[in-house]
Amino acid sequence: MLAMFLWAFIIGGIICVIGQLLFDVAKLTPAHTLSFLVVAGAVAAGFGLYEPLIDFAGAGATIPITSFGNSLVQGAMQESEQHGIIGVLTGMFEVTSSGISAAIIFGFLGALLFKPKG
Repeated sequence: MLAMFLWAFIIGGIICVIGQLLFDVAKLTPAHTLSFLVVAGAVAAGFGLYEPLIDFAGAGATIPITSFGNSLVQGAMQESEQHGIIGVLTGMFEVTSSGISAAIIFGFLGALLFKPKG
């Protein structure tokens, strides 16, 4: 059980270090860093890499924002099997809160279209 806590701490810490490096070294804004980590979690889930990480690290992988990207992809994949292409859009919003999903999607698009301050 102690090993489980240790691995959760290490994996969660690594994800946080990546976020901090994006702030400090890459000089990304908070919006860009948030979007990057969500997209990274979604890409990892799309390749089937995030679920094994959750099985291995537990809360170390489910608490950081990368898990939100994983939830978006999992919901989209589940609903797409039942409802096709429309299920991709509805599945993302069924599994996760629609308000939070909309905020992240529109925030990402806004960061792409406009020069963020900060």
